[in-house]
Amino acid sequence: MRTDTVYKRAFNRAASMLRDGQLVGELPSENQLRRRIGISRTTVRKVLLELVRRKLVAYHNGIRVAGRAVDENDYYPDAETTPRAKHVEQQFMEWMLRGDTKPGTSINELELARQFGVATNGIREFLIRFSRFGLIEKRPNTGWLFKGFTEDFALELFEIRMMFELRSAHLFSQQPENSPLWTKLAALKIAHVDLLKRIESRFHDFSGLDNRFHRLINEASPNRFIDDFYEIISFIFHYHYQWNKQDEKQRNKAALLEHITYIDALESRNSARIAKACRAHLASARATLMRSLIALEE
Repeated sequence: MRTDTVYKRAFNRAASMLRDGQLVGELPSENQLRRRIGISRTTVRKVLLELVRRKLVAYHNGIRVAGRAVDENDYYPDAETTPRAKHVEQQFMEWMLRGDTKPGTSINELELARQFGVATNGIREFLIRFSRFGLIEKRPNTGWLFKGFTEDFALELFEIRMMFELRSAHLFSQQPENSPLWTKLAALKIAHVDLLKRIESRFHDFSGLDNRFHRLINEASPNRFIDDFYEIISFIFHYHYQWNKQDEKQRNKAALLEHITYIDALESRNSARIAKACRAHLASARATLMRSLIALEE
């Protein structure tokens, strides 16, 4: 399963490189290509064979060259390219969001494994990894307990988030015109506008879009520590505050509009405008979180 996922992700990456003009004319050697994608020789050969089979790559006088234009249907779907650990994380967050899970809720490994369609050890690995943040705790012979978090915890977390994102947003604006980040940002803007039109019935879908947007911004400054930190960010800011259901639709609509303003600022490449939009949006998220913490304590 893992090998298949790695291959499909690599294929999608190669297809995007062809689509974005990063691979034109004669293709680089297998070694060069595998280094650029970050995969093994075996996987790159499998990717190239499939690209040729689909005519995305062709042979001209024995040389591999770019073939027909890449179509959206050429890509493997996200569900098939998500690593097991990420799949478990997404399913767990969805479980927290769609339910009414509150501090003190018991978490049963076997029950979650059945619900998510994964092995129990996959659930256990995720919970152990996630427990280091202090939000869930292993109880002897009784499974796991969700503990929630304090106001001080949230405020400290928010201070770090502001520093990380302001830096990443600035670096995002410095990306070259041919960076695939701009294409991804444009696609996310369309997704935001589409969700805004359907907000009455699809307001729950904002959490996933919010996560994608902020992770994209952080792609401008790849950093393993920021990536690790964002696991807890996803949990707190995209799921925890939504336990306060009273004005969820209105909050998500307001956040969508803030995102669109933020995206416009990024596209403008104006540093002052970007910083203003970033600070305004994160200040709203902070206020929402603190109100929700108060509501949980009442």
